[in-house]
Amino acid sequence: MVVREAVRSGLVGPAQVVSGFVDADGIQESVRDLHRAFGDAPVLHTFAVKAASLVPVLRLLARSGMGCEVASPGELAQAVAAGFPPERIVLDSPAKTHAELAHALELGVAVNADNFAEVDRIGELLAVSESASVLGLRINPQVGAGAIDAMSTASASSKFGVPLRDPGARQRVLDTFAERPWLTRLHVHVGSQGCSLELIGEGVRATFELAEEINAAARRQQVTSLDIGGGLPVNFDDDEIRPTYETYVRRLRAAVPGLLTGRYDLVTEFGRSLVAKNGFTAAVVEYTKDTGGRRIALTHAGAHIATRTVFMPDAWPLRIAVYDRDGRPKYAPERVQDVAGPCCFAGDLVARGRTLPELAPGDLVVLLDTGGYYFSTPWSYNSLARPAVHGFTTHGPAPRFATVRREQTLAEILAESGVDQADALLFGDFGDFGEAGSDAAHARLVPTGD
Repeated sequence: MVVREAVRSGLVGPAQVVSGFVDADGIQESVRDLHRAFGDAPVLHTFAVKAASLVPVLRLLARSGMGCEVASPGELAQAVAAGFPPERIVLDSPAKTHAELAHALELGVAVNADNFAEVDRIGELLAVSESASVLGLRINPQVGAGAIDAMSTASASSKFGVPLRDPGARQRVLDTFAERPWLTRLHVHVGSQGCSLELIGEGVRATFELAEEINAAARRQQVTSLDIGGGLPVNFDDDEIRPTYETYVRRLRAAVPGLLTGRYDLVTEFGRSLVAKNGFTAAVVEYTKDTGGRRIALTHAGAHIATRTVFMPDAWPLRIAVYDRDGRPKYAPERVQDVAGPCCFAGDLVARGRTLPELAPGDLVVLLDTGGYYFSTPWSYNSLARPAVHGFTTHGPAPRFATVRREQTLAEILAESGVDQADALLFGDFGDFGEAGSDAAHARLVPTGD
Protein backbone atom coordinates (compact mmCIF):
# COMPACT_ATOMS: atom_id res chain seq x y z
CA MET A 1 0.00 0.00 0.00
CA VAL A 2 2.78 2.46 0.88
CA VAL A 3 4.84 1.69 -2.23
CA ARG A 4 1.79 1.97 -4.50
CA GLU A 5 0.83 5.33 -2.99
CA ALA A 6 4.43 6.54 -3.30
CA VAL A 7 4.36 5.71 -7.03
CA ARG A 8 0.99 7.36 -7.47
CA SER A 9 2.34 10.49 -5.72
CA GLY A 10 5.42 10.61 -7.95
CA LEU A 11 7.84 10.00 -5.07
CA VAL A 12 9.46 7.12 -6.93
CA GLY A 13 9.24 6.26 -10.61
CA PRO A 14 10.63 7.53 -13.92
CA ALA A 15 11.17 11.08 -12.62
CA GLN A 16 12.43 10.02 -9.17
CA VAL A 17 14.44 6.87 -9.76
CA VAL A 18 15.46 6.16 -6.17
CA SER A 19 14.06 7.33 -2.83
CA GLY A 20 14.27 6.43 0.82
CA PHE A 21 11.19 6.06 3.00
CA VAL A 22 10.87 6.42 6.79
CA ASP A 23 7.99 4.94 8.78
CA ALA A 24 7.21 7.61 11.40
CA ASP A 25 4.65 5.41 13.14
CA GLY A 26 7.10 2.52 13.35
CA ILE A 27 9.84 4.67 14.87
CA GLN A 28 7.51 5.87 17.59
CA GLU A 29 6.44 2.31 18.35
CA SER A 30 10.09 1.24 18.61
CA VAL A 31 10.73 4.06 21.09
CA ARG A 32 7.75 2.92 23.15
CA ASP A 33 9.06 -0.65 23.13
CA LEU A 34 12.44 0.56 24.39
CA HIS A 35 10.95 2.57 27.25
CA ARG A 36 8.59 -0.24 28.25
CA ALA A 37 11.45 -2.74 28.40
CA PHE A 38 13.42 -0.70 30.95
CA GLY A 39 10.35 0.05 33.08
CA ASP A 40 10.93 2.42 35.99
CA ALA A 41 14.74 2.23 35.94
CA PRO A 42 16.40 5.69 35.80
CA VAL A 43 17.52 5.70 32.15
CA LEU A 44 18.24 8.37 29.56
CA HIS A 45 17.73 6.66 26.22
CA THR A 46 19.74 8.43 23.52
CA PHE A 47 19.60 7.84 19.79
CA ALA A 48 22.89 7.34 17.93
CA VAL A 49 22.69 10.07 15.27
CA LYS A 50 24.98 8.21 12.87
CA ALA A 51 22.18 5.68 12.30
CA ALA A 52 19.87 8.31 10.77
CA SER A 53 21.47 11.75 10.54
CA LEU A 54 18.35 13.51 9.26
CA VAL A 55 17.07 16.43 11.32
CA PRO A 56 13.34 15.64 10.85
CA VAL A 57 13.94 12.07 12.04
CA LEU A 58 15.90 13.40 15.02
CA ARG A 59 13.15 15.87 15.86
CA LEU A 60 10.58 13.05 15.79
CA LEU A 61 12.78 11.11 18.22
CA ALA A 62 13.23 14.16 20.47
CA ARG A 63 9.47 14.67 20.63
CA SER A 64 9.10 10.95 21.40
CA GLY A 65 11.18 11.25 24.58
CA MET A 66 14.64 10.30 23.34
CA GLY A 67 18.01 11.90 24.01
CA CYS A 68 20.78 12.02 21.42
CA GLU A 69 24.29 10.53 21.10
CA VAL A 70 26.63 12.36 18.75
CA ALA A 71 30.16 11.66 17.52
CA SER A 72 31.19 14.72 15.51
CA PRO A 73 30.65 18.49 15.30
CA GLY A 74 28.21 17.88 12.45
CA GLU A 75 26.12 15.44 14.47
CA LEU A 76 26.13 17.80 17.45
CA ALA A 77 24.86 20.60 15.23
CA GLN A 78 22.13 18.31 13.89
CA ALA A 79 21.08 17.33 17.42
CA VAL A 80 20.85 20.97 18.51
CA ALA A 81 18.90 21.88 15.36
CA ALA A 82 16.50 19.00 16.03
CA GLY A 83 15.67 20.45 19.44
CA PHE A 84 17.45 18.14 21.86
CA PRO A 85 18.32 20.09 25.05
CA PRO A 86 22.03 19.93 25.99
CA GLU A 87 21.39 17.83 29.08
CA ARG A 88 19.96 15.09 26.84
CA ILE A 89 22.93 15.02 24.45
CA VAL A 90 26.02 12.79 24.86
CA LEU A 91 29.22 13.37 22.89
CA ASP A 92 31.35 10.35 21.99
CA SER A 93 34.29 10.24 19.59
CA PRO A 94 37.84 8.86 19.73
CA ALA A 95 39.32 12.04 18.24
CA LYS A 96 37.66 15.13 19.71
CA THR A 97 39.53 18.33 18.98
CA HIS A 98 40.28 21.03 21.54
CA ALA A 99 37.67 23.26 19.89
CA GLU A 100 35.07 20.49 19.83
CA LEU A 101 35.54 19.80 23.54
CA ALA A 102 35.42 23.48 24.43
CA HIS A 103 32.15 23.89 22.52
CA ALA A 104 30.62 20.81 24.16
CA LEU A 105 31.58 21.97 27.65
CA GLU A 106 30.20 25.43 26.92
CA LEU A 107 26.89 23.94 25.81
CA GLY A 108 26.77 21.58 28.77
CA VAL A 109 26.37 18.35 26.83
CA ALA A 110 27.70 15.16 28.43
CA VAL A 111 31.17 14.11 27.26
CA ASN A 112 32.71 10.64 27.39
CA ALA A 113 36.49 10.93 27.15
CA ASP A 114 38.05 8.23 25.00
CA ASN A 115 41.50 8.16 26.61
CA PHE A 116 43.68 9.60 29.35
CA ALA A 117 45.08 12.36 27.13
CA GLU A 118 41.56 13.55 26.47
CA VAL A 119 40.84 13.54 30.20
CA ASP A 120 43.85 15.82 30.65
CA ARG A 121 42.57 18.13 27.90
CA ILE A 122 39.16 18.35 29.56
CA GLY A 123 40.85 19.15 32.85
CA GLU A 124 42.74 22.03 31.22
CA LEU A 125 39.50 23.45 29.84
CA LEU A 126 37.73 23.12 33.20
CA ALA A 127 40.55 25.05 34.85
CA VAL A 128 39.61 28.02 32.65
CA SER A 129 35.82 27.75 32.68
CA GLU A 130 33.25 25.76 34.63
CA SER A 131 30.80 23.48 32.85
CA ALA A 132 27.50 21.78 33.57
CA SER A 133 28.54 18.78 31.46
CA VAL A 134 28.45 15.27 32.93
CA LEU A 135 31.93 13.90 32.30
CA GLY A 136 32.91 10.27 31.91
CA LEU A 137 35.59 7.92 30.65
CA ARG A 138 35.10 5.23 28.04
CA ILE A 139 36.61 1.88 28.85
CA ASN A 140 37.24 -1.08 26.60
CA PRO A 141 36.45 -4.21 28.65
CA GLN A 142 38.29 -6.31 26.05
CA VAL A 143 35.67 -9.04 26.20
CA GLY A 144 36.17 -10.01 22.56
CA ALA A 145 34.78 -9.48 19.08
CA GLY A 146 31.49 -10.55 17.57
CA ALA A 147 30.79 -12.05 14.16
CA ILE A 148 31.61 -8.79 12.29
CA ASP A 149 35.02 -7.55 13.31
CA ALA A 150 34.44 -4.02 12.01
CA MET A 151 31.38 -3.70 14.27
CA SER A 152 33.16 -4.97 17.38
CA THR A 153 34.54 -2.28 19.67
CA ALA A 154 35.61 -4.38 22.66
CA SER A 155 38.30 -6.54 21.09
CA ALA A 156 41.81 -6.64 22.56
CA SER A 157 43.13 -4.01 20.15
CA SER A 158 40.05 -1.86 19.53
CA LYS A 159 40.73 1.82 18.88
CA PHE A 160 38.03 2.82 21.35
CA GLY A 161 38.38 3.54 25.05
CA VAL A 162 40.89 2.61 27.75
CA PRO A 163 41.89 -1.08 27.41
CA LEU A 164 40.93 -2.34 30.84
CA ARG A 165 42.91 -5.59 30.76
CA ASP A 166 46.18 -4.12 29.54
CA PRO A 167 48.92 -4.15 32.22
CA GLY A 168 48.49 -1.25 34.62
CA ALA A 169 45.40 0.15 32.89
CA ARG A 170 42.89 -0.65 35.61
CA GLN A 171 44.98 0.99 38.31
CA ARG A 172 45.48 4.03 36.12
CA VAL A 173 41.71 4.34 35.74
CA LEU A 174 41.35 4.21 39.54
CA ASP A 175 44.04 6.85 39.96
CA THR A 176 42.48 9.06 37.26
CA PHE A 177 39.11 9.09 39.01
CA ALA A 178 40.75 9.69 42.39
CA GLU A 179 42.58 12.72 41.04
CA ARG A 180 39.56 14.15 39.19
CA PRO A 181 36.37 14.27 41.26
CA TRP A 182 34.54 15.78 38.27
CA LEU A 183 34.65 12.38 36.53
CA THR A 184 31.32 10.80 37.47
CA ARG A 185 30.46 8.43 34.62
CA LEU A 186 31.82 5.28 33.01
CA HIS A 187 31.04 4.49 29.39
CA VAL A 188 31.15 1.20 27.51
CA HIS A 189 30.01 0.09 24.08
CA VAL A 190 30.85 -3.49 23.13
CA GLY A 191 29.68 -3.31 19.53
CA SER A 192 26.58 -3.60 17.41
CA GLN A 193 25.58 -5.89 14.53
CA GLY A 194 27.12 -9.32 15.00
CA CYS A 195 27.63 -8.96 18.76
CA SER A 196 25.69 -11.37 20.95
CA LEU A 197 23.68 -10.26 23.96
CA GLU A 198 25.99 -12.40 26.11
CA LEU A 199 29.02 -10.46 24.88
CA ILE A 200 27.27 -7.15 25.49
CA GLY A 201 26.26 -8.26 28.98
CA GLU A 202 29.81 -9.27 29.78
CA GLY A 203 31.07 -5.82 28.84
CA VAL A 204 28.40 -4.07 30.92
CA ARG A 205 29.21 -6.28 33.90
CA ALA A 206 32.90 -5.38 33.69
CA THR A 207 31.95 -1.69 33.68
CA PHE A 208 29.60 -2.07 36.63
CA GLU A 209 32.27 -3.86 38.64
CA LEU A 210 34.79 -1.12 37.84
CA ALA A 211 32.33 1.54 39.01
CA GLU A 212 31.89 -0.32 42.28
CA GLU A 213 35.66 -0.46 42.69
CA ILE A 214 36.10 3.25 41.98
CA ASN A 215 33.38 4.15 44.48
CA ALA A 216 34.82 1.86 47.14
CA ALA A 217 38.23 3.48 46.71
CA ALA A 218 36.67 6.95 46.90
CA ARG A 219 34.55 5.98 49.92
CA ARG A 220 31.64 7.72 48.25
CA GLN A 221 29.59 7.28 45.12
CA GLN A 222 31.78 9.23 42.73
CA VAL A 223 30.53 7.28 39.72
CA THR A 224 26.84 8.08 39.65
CA SER A 225 25.94 6.98 36.12
CA LEU A 226 26.83 4.31 33.60
CA ASP A 227 26.56 4.80 29.86
CA ILE A 228 26.09 1.24 28.61
CA GLY A 229 26.01 2.07 24.89
CA GLY A 230 23.66 0.45 22.43
CA GLY A 231 24.36 -2.18 19.84
CA LEU A 232 21.24 -4.32 19.86
CA PRO A 233 21.56 -6.46 16.70
CA VAL A 234 18.87 -6.31 14.02
CA ASN A 235 17.34 -9.33 12.32
CA PHE A 236 17.68 -8.75 8.57
CA ASP A 237 16.39 -12.23 7.63
CA ASP A 238 12.65 -11.61 7.93
CA ASP A 239 10.05 -9.23 9.38
CA GLU A 240 10.34 -10.49 12.97
CA ILE A 241 11.94 -8.12 15.48
CA ARG A 242 14.53 -10.16 17.31
CA PRO A 243 16.10 -9.79 19.72
CA THR A 244 13.62 -7.43 21.36
CA TYR A 245 14.46 -4.77 23.90
CA GLU A 246 12.63 -6.90 26.46
CA THR A 247 14.98 -9.79 25.73
CA TYR A 248 17.95 -7.45 25.97
CA VAL A 249 16.89 -6.15 29.40
CA ARG A 250 16.24 -9.66 30.64
CA ARG A 251 19.78 -10.68 29.67
CA LEU A 252 21.18 -7.55 31.32
CA ARG A 253 19.40 -8.36 34.59
CA ALA A 254 20.86 -11.85 34.52
CA ALA A 255 24.39 -10.67 33.70
CA VAL A 256 24.45 -7.66 36.06
CA PRO A 257 21.87 -8.11 38.84
CA GLY A 258 22.57 -4.71 40.43
CA LEU A 259 22.38 -2.69 37.22
CA LEU A 260 18.69 -1.75 37.18
CA THR A 261 18.17 -1.28 40.91
CA GLY A 262 18.53 2.50 40.77
CA ARG A 263 22.01 2.54 42.26
CA TYR A 264 23.27 4.11 39.03
CA ASP A 265 21.56 6.36 36.51
CA LEU A 266 21.87 4.75 33.09
CA VAL A 267 22.35 5.98 29.55
CA THR A 268 21.75 3.92 26.41
CA GLU A 269 22.82 4.71 22.84
CA PHE A 270 20.66 2.63 20.51
CA GLY A 271 20.60 3.49 16.82
CA ARG A 272 20.08 0.85 14.16
CA SER A 273 17.61 -1.15 16.27
CA LEU A 274 15.26 1.85 16.49
CA VAL A 275 15.15 2.68 12.79
CA ALA A 276 16.38 -0.16 10.55
CA LYS A 277 13.05 -1.93 10.19
CA ASN A 278 11.25 1.39 9.99
CA GLY A 279 12.55 2.33 6.57
CA PHE A 280 13.05 1.04 3.04
CA THR A 281 14.64 2.13 -0.23
CA ALA A 282 12.76 1.97 -3.54
CA ALA A 283 14.57 2.12 -6.89
CA VAL A 284 13.61 1.82 -10.53
CA VAL A 285 14.96 -1.01 -12.70
CA GLU A 286 16.44 0.79 -15.70
CA TYR A 287 17.61 -2.16 -17.79
CA THR A 288 17.89 -5.95 -17.63
CA LYS A 289 20.31 -8.11 -19.56
CA ASP A 290 21.76 -11.61 -19.64
CA THR A 291 25.48 -12.20 -19.39
CA GLY A 292 27.37 -15.40 -18.66
CA GLY A 293 24.12 -17.23 -18.15
CA ARG A 294 22.97 -14.82 -15.42
CA ARG A 295 20.17 -12.25 -15.54
CA ILE A 296 21.29 -8.83 -14.27
CA ALA A 297 18.92 -6.02 -13.35
CA LEU A 298 20.53 -2.58 -13.48
CA THR A 299 18.84 -0.34 -10.91
CA HIS A 300 19.41 3.03 -9.26
CA ALA A 301 20.19 1.64 -5.80
CA GLY A 302 23.80 0.56 -5.44
CA ALA A 303 26.92 1.16 -3.40
CA HIS A 304 26.21 4.87 -3.03
CA ILE A 305 23.27 3.89 -0.79
CA ALA A 306 23.87 0.27 0.26
CA THR A 307 27.62 0.68 0.80
CA ARG A 308 28.01 -1.95 3.51
CA THR A 309 25.94 -4.51 1.62
CA VAL A 310 27.93 -4.06 -1.58
CA PHE A 311 31.35 -4.32 0.05
CA MET A 312 30.48 -6.86 2.78
CA PRO A 313 27.60 -8.85 1.29
CA ASP A 314 27.94 -11.79 3.66
CA ALA A 315 27.84 -9.57 6.74
CA TRP A 316 25.13 -7.17 5.52
CA PRO A 317 22.70 -9.05 3.23
CA LEU A 318 19.43 -7.30 2.45
CA ARG A 319 16.03 -8.68 1.61
CA ILE A 320 14.57 -7.45 -1.66
CA ALA A 321 10.92 -7.10 -2.60
CA VAL A 322 9.80 -6.65 -6.21
CA TYR A 323 6.99 -4.37 -7.37
CA ASP A 324 5.68 -3.50 -10.82
CA ARG A 325 5.80 0.01 -12.27
CA ASP A 326 2.47 0.84 -10.56
CA GLY A 327 3.82 -0.11 -7.14
CA ARG A 328 1.94 -3.41 -6.84
CA PRO A 329 3.71 -6.56 -5.63
CA LYS A 330 4.94 -8.37 -8.72
CA TYR A 331 3.91 -11.93 -9.32
CA ALA A 332 5.91 -13.47 -12.14
CA PRO A 333 7.93 -16.63 -12.76
CA GLU A 334 11.01 -16.58 -10.58
CA ARG A 335 14.55 -16.80 -11.80
CA VAL A 336 18.03 -16.36 -10.39
CA GLN A 337 19.16 -12.76 -10.85
CA ASP A 338 21.76 -10.24 -9.77
CA VAL A 339 20.52 -6.84 -8.68
CA ALA A 340 23.09 -4.20 -9.59
CA GLY A 341 23.42 -0.50 -8.89
CA PRO A 342 24.49 2.41 -11.10
CA CYS A 343 28.03 2.84 -9.73
CA CYS A 344 30.83 2.44 -12.24
CA PHE A 345 32.60 -0.62 -10.84
CA ALA A 346 31.87 -4.30 -11.37
CA GLY A 347 31.19 -5.16 -7.74
CA ASP A 348 28.25 -2.78 -7.39
CA LEU A 349 25.73 -5.51 -6.58
CA VAL A 350 23.17 -5.34 -3.80
CA ALA A 351 22.10 -8.95 -4.39
CA ARG A 352 23.93 -11.82 -6.05
CA GLY A 353 22.28 -14.91 -7.45
CA ARG A 354 18.99 -14.07 -5.78
CA THR A 355 15.81 -15.94 -6.75
CA LEU A 356 13.21 -13.25 -7.43
CA PRO A 357 10.23 -12.64 -9.71
CA GLU A 358 11.73 -11.88 -13.09
CA LEU A 359 12.63 -8.21 -13.19
CA ALA A 360 11.86 -5.97 -16.16
CA PRO A 361 12.63 -2.34 -16.99
CA GLY A 362 10.31 -0.02 -15.07
CA ASP A 363 9.83 -2.42 -12.17
CA LEU A 364 10.75 -1.35 -8.66
CA VAL A 365 13.13 -3.10 -6.32
CA VAL A 366 12.64 -2.35 -2.64
CA LEU A 367 15.55 -2.82 -0.26
CA LEU A 368 13.97 -3.70 3.06
CA ASP A 369 15.19 -2.80 6.57
CA THR A 370 17.26 0.16 5.34
CA GLY A 371 15.95 2.76 7.80
CA GLY A 372 19.35 2.90 9.49
CA TYR A 373 22.59 4.02 7.80
CA TYR A 374 21.55 3.39 4.19
CA PHE A 375 19.76 6.30 2.50
CA SER A 376 20.50 8.67 5.41
CA THR A 377 24.28 8.56 4.94
CA PRO A 378 24.91 8.04 1.21
CA TRP A 379 28.32 7.79 -0.42
CA SER A 380 29.09 10.35 -3.13
CA TYR A 381 30.72 7.89 -5.52
CA ASN A 382 30.45 8.89 -9.21
CA SER A 383 28.94 12.17 -7.97
CA LEU A 384 25.58 10.43 -7.79
CA ALA A 385 22.94 12.58 -6.16
CA ARG A 386 21.89 12.01 -2.58
CA PRO A 387 18.43 10.46 -2.84
CA ALA A 388 15.28 12.11 -1.63
CA VAL A 389 13.92 10.78 1.65
CA HIS A 390 10.24 10.81 2.53
CA GLY A 391 8.54 10.03 5.81
CA PHE A 392 5.10 8.49 5.97
CA THR A 393 2.28 7.64 8.33
CA THR A 394 -0.41 5.04 7.72
CA HIS A 395 -2.86 6.60 10.17
CA GLY A 396 -5.83 7.55 8.05
CA PRO A 397 -7.58 6.24 4.95
CA ALA A 398 -4.35 6.31 2.90
CA PRO A 399 -0.64 6.76 3.59
CA ARG A 400 0.46 10.37 3.97
CA PHE A 401 3.96 11.52 3.04
CA ALA A 402 6.24 14.38 4.02
CA THR A 403 9.63 15.19 2.52
CA VAL A 404 12.47 14.64 4.97
CA ARG A 405 15.27 15.53 2.55
CA ARG A 406 14.90 16.50 -1.09
CA GLU A 407 17.07 14.96 -3.78
CA GLN A 408 20.42 16.66 -4.27
CA THR A 409 20.49 18.89 -7.32
CA LEU A 410 23.18 19.07 -10.01
CA ALA A 411 23.92 22.63 -8.86
CA GLU A 412 24.58 21.34 -5.34
CA ILE A 413 26.83 18.59 -6.66
CA LEU A 414 28.80 21.18 -8.64
CA ALA A 415 29.08 23.42 -5.58
CA GLU A 416 30.47 20.57 -3.49
CA SER A 417 32.98 19.79 -6.24
CA GLY A 418 34.43 23.30 -6.17
CA VAL A 419 32.77 24.89 -9.19
CA ASP A 420 33.07 28.34 -7.61
CA GLN A 421 36.84 27.79 -7.42
CA ALA A 422 37.17 26.38 -10.93
CA ASP A 423 40.24 28.51 -11.72
CA ALA A 424 41.97 27.85 -8.40
CA LEU A 425 44.77 25.71 -9.87
CA LEU A 426 45.56 27.91 -12.86
CA PHE A 427 48.69 29.33 -11.25
CA GLY A 428 50.77 30.02 -14.37
CA ASP A 429 50.57 31.26 -17.92
CA PHE A 430 49.13 28.42 -20.00
CA GLY A 431 50.01 30.10 -23.27
CA ASP A 432 49.43 27.71 -26.15
CA PHE A 433 47.63 25.10 -24.03
CA GLY A 434 44.06 24.47 -24.96
CA GLU A 435 42.36 22.99 -27.96
CA ALA A 436 44.38 24.98 -30.47
CA GLY A 437 47.70 24.62 -28.74
CA SER A 438 47.47 21.05 -27.46
CA ASP A 439 49.76 19.55 -30.12
CA ALA A 440 52.42 22.20 -29.59
CA ALA A 441 52.20 21.79 -25.85
CA HIS A 442 52.54 18.05 -26.19
CA ALA A 443 55.61 18.48 -28.37
CA ARG A 444 57.29 20.66 -25.74
CA LEU A 445 56.60 18.14 -22.99
CA VAL A 446 57.78 14.99 -24.80
CA PRO A 447 61.61 14.45 -24.93
CA THR A 448 63.02 14.56 -28.47
CA GLY A 449 66.03 12.34 -27.80
CA ASP A 450 68.54 15.01 -28.90
